[in-house]
Amino acid sequence: MTINVGSSSYLPYDPAMGLQDPALVASILASAVDVTILMNSEGVICDQVIAGADLPRNMFTGWPGKSMYETVTVESRSKIEQLLGEAGSGMPRWRQVNHPLLGGLDVPISYSAVKAGPQGHIIAIGRDMSTVSQLQQRLLSAEQAVEQEYQRLRNSETRFRVLLQSATDAIIIVDARSGRVAECNPASANLLGRSLKRIEGANFEDIFAPEDWADVKVALENLRNAGRTEDIVLRPSQDRQQAVLSFSMFRQENSTYYLLRMVPHAVGTSAVILPKAQSKVVKIISEMPDGFIVTDTDMKILTANSAFLELVQLASEEQARGMTLDNWLGRRGVDVGLMVSQLELKGEIRNFHTIVRGQFGAVEDVEVSAVAVTEGETPCFGFSLHHVSRQKANNTKQDQSLLRSVDEFTKLVGKVPLKELVRESTDIIERLCIEAALQMNGDNRAGAAEMLGLSRQSLYVKLHRYGIDDMGLTETAN
Repeated sequence: MTINVGSSSYLPYDPAMGLQDPALVASILASAVDVTILMNSEGVICDQVIAGADLPRNMFTGWPGKSMYETVTVESRSKIEQLLGEAGSGMPRWRQVNHPLLGGLDVPISYSAVKAGPQGHIIAIGRDMSTVSQLQQRLLSAEQAVEQEYQRLRNSETRFRVLLQSATDAIIIVDARSGRVAECNPASANLLGRSLKRIEGANFEDIFAPEDWADVKVALENLRNAGRTEDIVLRPSQDRQQAVLSFSMFRQENSTYYLLRMVPHAVGTSAVILPKAQSKVVKIISEMPDGFIVTDTDMKILTANSAFLELVQLASEEQARGMTLDNWLGRRGVDVGLMVSQLELKGEIRNFHTIVRGQFGAVEDVEVSAVAVTEGETPCFGFSLHHVSRQKANNTKQDQSLLRSVDEFTKLVGKVPLKELVRESTDIIERLCIEAALQMNGDNRAGAAEMLGLSRQSLYVKLHRYGIDDMGLTETAN
């Protein structure tokens, strides 16, 4: 029996045998391919298997005496039948089959078979397709990633279209370079008394009356120079009622756009429209580096500053207004519910550690402070989000972590049974999770048990087990 892995086996040359000896033919072909297998006419592997050094050495163990069908996966057996049937046809084809290995891995090899010798022996020559298979897998993964990105962009565009069409405020998007209207919604057409077709693509200046355009032009200059400007009041006309015009600016695909929001204002009303710069408090809040949001009691956003919009990756305040804070802050259905409970109970929250999820997948660590304002006709909540650097958060977690390093665990392998290592790791992780839940809930055991999905009794048992109940933690009554 000859099984040569990693080298080519050449039999002594006998001119009398010529090329009628299948073993000699197999030895010659082995120099040009990765694997050569000699079989009888029934497809049973003889004692001649020659393979290259790149293939696993234990792959061919026990092959001699087995049928070729037994060396491949179930889905490849039909290809072996076709391969043997085409061996004597004179036009053999290459067919890729998979050979199973221990550990669940498969080795793809492409075979072609020919008949040799007077007894009908079959020689199968194969090429290792592992590299090609890996490239195909990488290509497939790249195509899937591109398709997912396209799908995300399509979903974002759909959400933008729905928000634009359903917004009750008049919204107009203008290309700053050309000065023409790029997008507008039905509310803008109703407010301006024109059809959407007449507004889209029109010159931005033509939308306004000459006496209003002078104020709009000054506002746009301030927006370009300072990045912000004051709201202006548009005069009523025959086609348009009095309206308040707000400005903002954003960039997309290396182009600058103006976002205009027009809110109708009934003529004769006693309401007074104040520029934002006249209120120092409003100006400070709008420009402060920490995120600031005001919500109603249902956690729907009423207003937000630019720092919050940057955290959640939104272009304008209009995209956030009316949405629930749970869409971006903390874990869905958990953190915001805990904060509401604390606000209703105590009226304030200090340094609540959680995360902010951006519209496009970014995640930031923040500390939240909040206050409940219950006076007046419309109670509301105010939230301040202070950004915590990820490095600082990671260092804090590392200081509090009791986990062993990977090197330490590696050194224990062979000295400590695996079950004990796994049990010790599980205990450490469980304790860290309990301590984190207690810290996030202000040492409120009831809230920590709810966050961890445990009953209070189970949490008490684990606190006693890890000695956490001796740390002076208190439970806040519901």
